[in-house]
Amino acid sequence: MSTQVVTSTQTLPELAVISKRDQYTLWQILGIWALAAGPMALLAWVAAPALIPYSPLHPGLTYWLLMIAGMAWQFVVSLVLLYRELGTLRWSAIRQRTWLQTPREPKTDRPNPRLFWWLLPALFFSGVVGIGLARDLDAPVAWLFPALQPAPFMDNSQLASPEFKGQWGLLGILLVSHLFNYFLGEELLFRGVLLPKMQGVCGKYDWVANAVLFGLYHLHKPWGIPTNIVGSLALTWPARRFRSNWMAVVVHAVEGLPGLVLVPAVILGLAG
Repeated sequence: MSTQVVTSTQTLPELAVISKRDQYTLWQILGIWALAAGPMALLAWVAAPALIPYSPLHPGLTYWLLMIAGMAWQFVVSLVLLYRELGTLRWSAIRQRTWLQTPREPKTDRPNPRLFWWLLPALFFSGVVGIGLARDLDAPVAWLFPALQPAPFMDNSQLASPEFKGQWGLLGILLVSHLFNYFLGEELLFRGVLLPKMQGVCGKYDWVANAVLFGLYHLHKPWGIPTNIVGSLALTWPARRFRSNWMAVVVHAVEGLPGLVLVPAVILGLAG
């Protein structure tokens, strides 16, 4: 697969032809999804229970580090795929291929920073789903699979422990986790690598298909898959509509803001 350089003189019909020419097949899409979902599930359900009894670290911290490793793996997969397509890892080429650019006018493909205002309804939708509707959306999973419950070490609240007082390394782990969760890992692979290449199979509903894939990727915490699918629409729609994955990065990253308050509180001994 190769990606042609798109110049500013090309029209939208020309861009559409180029876009469809190098689209992923269904099997390529599912294969990339499996490369992300499979390792995360294995780390959560196999590696974590096997390692925690022998790890000197807090069980929750061991699990967290394994999840970071899984997201770092997604970064490696993304770089390999991008290099195979582009023949280079130059930022200028990666930025264009992964839509890490200023939002574009849908009709003219011209950059327009004012389109970032669309982040407000996207954030509102994400908040309503994550805070107001999550319980109802996830209820069918709990009803169908009553035995499917998170293991104790998967409960992040356990990290609010007095043993982490003064442990500023925990803040570094949080920042690395956020980096791979909201930019270099999940977002780069699902919105940067996959989303621009799904139209050939999924047509105009590629943004919906991407949200479904992203939700189903969460096999490491399957009880929240319905909420993840619906909530991810707030990431995929603006990214696809305005060909700018910065919009998905911002909406996704907002969910990590509480951690930037809670983790320092734990370190300072103000929580727990």
